[in-house]
Amino acid sequence: MLQQISGSIAVAEAIALCRPEVIPCYPITPQTHIVEHLSELIKSGQLKGCTYENVESEFASLSLCIGSSGAGARTYTATASQGLLFMMEAVYNASGLSLPIVMTLGNRAIGAPINIWNDHSDAMSARDAGWIQLFVESNQQAVDVHIQAFRLAEALSLPVMVNMDGFILTHAVTRIDIPNQQQVDGFLPPLVPRQQLDVRAPITIGAMVGPDAFTEVRYLAHHAQKQALAVIEQQAAEFEQIFGRDSGGLVKYYGNENAEIVFVAMGSVIGSLREMQRQTAEEGIDFGILSLRSFRPFPAQVISLALGKAKSAIVFEKSFAVGMGGVLTSEVHMATEANDLKIHSVIGGLGGRSITIKSLRKLLDAALKNELPNETFMDLDTATVEREIERQQDQASGPVAENILRDVGVVSASKTH
Repeated sequence: MLQQISGSIAVAEAIALCRPEVIPCYPITPQTHIVEHLSELIKSGQLKGCTYENVESEFASLSLCIGSSGAGARTYTATASQGLLFMMEAVYNASGLSLPIVMTLGNRAIGAPINIWNDHSDAMSARDAGWIQLFVESNQQAVDVHIQAFRLAEALSLPVMVNMDGFILTHAVTRIDIPNQQQVDGFLPPLVPRQQLDVRAPITIGAMVGPDAFTEVRYLAHHAQKQALAVIEQQAAEFEQIFGRDSGGLVKYYGNENAEIVFVAMGSVIGSLREMQRQTAEEGIDFGILSLRSFRPFPAQVISLALGKAKSAIVFEKSFAVGMGGVLTSEVHMATEANDLKIHSVIGGLGGRSITIKSLRKLLDAALKNELPNETFMDLDTATVEREIERQQDQASGPVAENILRDVGVVSASKTH
């Protein structure tokens, strides 16, 4: 049924259709409205048979998820940014114990300095934690991929993190097709746990593992992620048959598959890139877009094949490894080492900075002229940066963030001029 609603409310509606049995929650911007709406659905009786737990922290939230999932209950939670960091020990435990938990990550920058707006630094902080990590381009995809996430998690007995851009998607009101219960039930079978704590048949989950077996256990976690590559594609195809929409999968290519220049990106920026693609097509300018919908597992072979005819790849990402550079760029490099491909790293949208078509077009124009640097920080105010670098020659130069705010005429989030 078509509804004009925000992304957060739409995701909550989709989660309810998946019939979760336990939802531990702790609010943190920008995912709060998801768990708030789920509490309303439970209180109203629309979501039956579900235990909703208000806990004292994000760490407690995921710890409760681990207990309930280990007991065989379909379990869901949501978090963002610092909340993910606070629960990080439990994040690793959930995957290490092979528990099929589904969690929404409302992507938000990690401080300090404190910032509540969107980028992908929180998701990247957990990239090695063993969770399947899926990214969505739109709120319709957010609905669809969450439904697929439960089936994927339960088929492989692995936790799944669905990443949706904070505010850009969570708070955006758009027209969304919310499936009906019969459709979801036809796609998502009842949970049959691979492992379950039961007093009638006692087992241990979370045994101590020493050097004699740790390598094998960790390798099997890697093997399960590799298995997910085929399962993600298969389930996306089945979803399309039932729901009539292309949502999910490993990657999605937009445009001419013979294009020499291809943008590679994840999340909501794909929408802006597609609009630029529409505009430039009217001018006779051709480029492709490769949307990575699965970051973990990383579909290296699929990416290499998709970029097989490209001469230049512009990897756009909303995070980077300080002291190294683009995280996604490094992985695309590894995936395409056999390709004859020039790779450009572009880092933008950090801390919620607007990603405009004007700025994206500058990147494209530079690439068309073969003038795009290997690494670009999009819309970086170089004069301000250089001023602070010069200031730091004085040992008592003061705190960086406050200096920059004064230089650009901003106090916190409010302009002073």
